[in-house]
Amino acid sequence: MFRVLIRLYLLTIVTYSAAIYLIPMGIIEVFHHRYMNYTIEQSRGLQSLIVRQYHSRPVERWSEVTAQLARDFAPLKVQLLHRQDARYTPAEEQLLEQGKPVIRLGEWGWMEEISSPLNGQLAVKLTIPPDPLDMNLLYWTMNVLIGAALLGGLLLWLRPHWRDLERLKATAAQLGRGHLEERTHIPPSSNIGSLAAVFDTMANDIEHLLNQQRDLLNAVSHELRTPLTRLDFGLALALSEDQPAASRERLQGLVAHIRELDELVLELLSYSRLQNPAQLPEQVEVVLDEFIDSILGSIDDELENPEIVIDVVLDCAVERFTLDPRLTARALQNLLRNAMRYCERRIQIGVKVCAKGCEIWVDDDGIGIPEEQRARIFEPFYRLDRSRDRATGGFGLGLAISRRAVEAQGGTLTAQASPLGGARLRLWLPT
Repeated sequence: MFRVLIRLYLLTIVTYSAAIYLIPMGIIEVFHHRYMNYTIEQSRGLQSLIVRQYHSRPVERWSEVTAQLARDFAPLKVQLLHRQDARYTPAEEQLLEQGKPVIRLGEWGWMEEISSPLNGQLAVKLTIPPDPLDMNLLYWTMNVLIGAALLGGLLLWLRPHWRDLERLKATAAQLGRGHLEERTHIPPSSNIGSLAAVFDTMANDIEHLLNQQRDLLNAVSHELRTPLTRLDFGLALALSEDQPAASRERLQGLVAHIRELDELVLELLSYSRLQNPAQLPEQVEVVLDEFIDSILGSIDDELENPEIVIDVVLDCAVERFTLDPRLTARALQNLLRNAMRYCERRIQIGVKVCAKGCEIWVDDDGIGIPEEQRARIFEPFYRLDRSRDRATGGFGLGLAISRRAVEAQGGTLTAQASPLGGARLRLWLPT
């Protein structure tokens, strides 16, 4: 708010200053002739009075008249000048020859000097002194007070705008965090009431569409499990009977496909549950080396290639860290499965804890992930071109689930190049 207020105030002050300087100058320039005529008419009585005083006395006593007028017109200054010593311009000399007065205006259009001809050689000049210091101080004090009044007015005008904009900003941030029920609650009488109403309508539509999508995904996933269970049970009964070798092989292939579909449904349900913003993560303090060992033990049966070596590197000043064990374990299990799928012979798990949070990375020595695709691998159902075969590429949901599990705890999951030559998937959890 302070920055916006300063910008508006500076713009207003610059505009005001330019206006009070340029507008009078422009008006004087445009209407100079009329303004000069008006000034001459206004000063005609004063000129006649001064000139009459001189003409009523002999020329040799004009110095006495000048002294008397200087006392009578103080603080105005009266001078008796020889015209050739007064440095008049040719145009001013011409006016004096015609018996007309010469008037010089100041910066703001005020009359500063009036010269009236007395005869062919002499002229009397009346000089109006500039404003005294206290008048200038009064003028600038007035401008400062006007500036303060403008600042107060801007503050009164900006404060409700800023309050409503901050509320709109906070609502947008809450929506971005997944709290789809959040609304602005800005009244229609506000100056941004129409904008807030459109924003709330958009939030309602987004919430409705996402809820529909989530409900549909849940419904389809649950409905699919019933026929899959029946098929699995029927095939198990068929395999329990004596079957020719060819038929038994085909039935076993069908069982594998059904279990693959069942695994896909489970992945969909897991991803759908992680989409729920109302589900707050747990905060449990765990011993990191024991936590990593438990995760490795949970996927030990899935390690198909016995030649794969898994190294664990712990770089922890402290042995404990607070996290959601269920979500973090799910994320790391998917990262390890991904590494086992693409590595050649080696996987490394690293853990590092600092004051700001905990970093866990999974490296492999595979062929890596192209840089232009590192952001997209976390999208649901996205699989790299080389892994279109589900036997190696999975369903494309594992990394998406991992990222949602990490983001639910306020962390991040990114893909990088690994020092081992393959890919590094880096998980970061804040303190």
